[in-house]
Amino acid sequence: MYIEQGYKGKHESWRYVVGVLIIFVGWQVIGMIPLLFALILKSLEADTMPTDIGEMAKLLGSNLFLFLMLLSFAFGMVATLVTTKVLHKQSIVSLTTSRSKIDWSRVIYAFAIWAGITLVILGLDIFLSPEDYEFNFNLKPFLILSVIAILLIPLQTSFEEYFMRGYLMQGIGILAGKRWVPLVVTSLIFGLLHLFNPEVEKLGYGIMVYYIGTGFFLGIITLMDEGLELAIGFHAANNLLTALLVTADWTAFQTESIYRDISEPELGWDVLVPVLVIYPILLYVFAKKYGWTNWKDRLAGDVRSKEILQLVEADESKLL
Repeated sequence: MYIEQGYKGKHESWRYVVGVLIIFVGWQVIGMIPLLFALILKSLEADTMPTDIGEMAKLLGSNLFLFLMLLSFAFGMVATLVTTKVLHKQSIVSLTTSRSKIDWSRVIYAFAIWAGITLVILGLDIFLSPEDYEFNFNLKPFLILSVIAILLIPLQTSFEEYFMRGYLMQGIGILAGKRWVPLVVTSLIFGLLHLFNPEVEKLGYGIMVYYIGTGFFLGIITLMDEGLELAIGFHAANNLLTALLVTADWTAFQTESIYRDISEPELGWDVLVPVLVIYPILLYVFAKKYGWTNWKDRLAGDVRSKEILQLVEADESKLL
């Protein structure tokens, strides 16, 4: 009953409209001020204004650019939590999970399993196609990158999960009354937010299959597991390992990573394999470990009304 956790706070539709505006301002307006200020100062010195992520990273230095870019997500995270507490009078625990407390073991498990898969896939690719990679390790910049990444990337990914699979999932679900509606809507929004990534310009719109597919995967594990913990762990592992291990001139993360991908990018089966093969396998693994059942109802059933939820909780408390 994860979506129904939204009933534990004030949930009128206008609050979600105002809340989305507050979060957007915190994330994309206030949070972007430090980056814009730094870019303006450096542009005046260099007498040139960068027009894409690659140029911005070169102008500021990749570590400083990454820090300032991730800082905006930290502002977004704060805005989300403040909006939940102040505007909705809802606890952070109920925004996170239907359990009585946040299950950090789930976060760690999802992080570990996806980090392991990522390391195996990257290791095999480097072994099989060494000509596609350039060893890029430089101790001092990498140590600075590691501090920035470990501190801020979990905030970036957690913000995206709390906003997409948390705040919007609960809000849209309560308003629509059907579980499939927030699953579809948040997955599409998550994918479309990546529309302006440099990867899309380089590989074409076909890459959106991966982004939207990942959105659906994260939405499914949130609804089936009745909480954000697995999604938070998976997302943090994905972005953190990507930032530390490999970068390329055409990706959103321009970092001082261990390897640089120097191959000519092309859209291929590597986009479909995660969505059609790896994600279904992970769903099976999670389902077995956590005993998921009743898939149809959890993913496409009705969202219980507040009154019905109160009756169910009353009956459950009597049994206890």
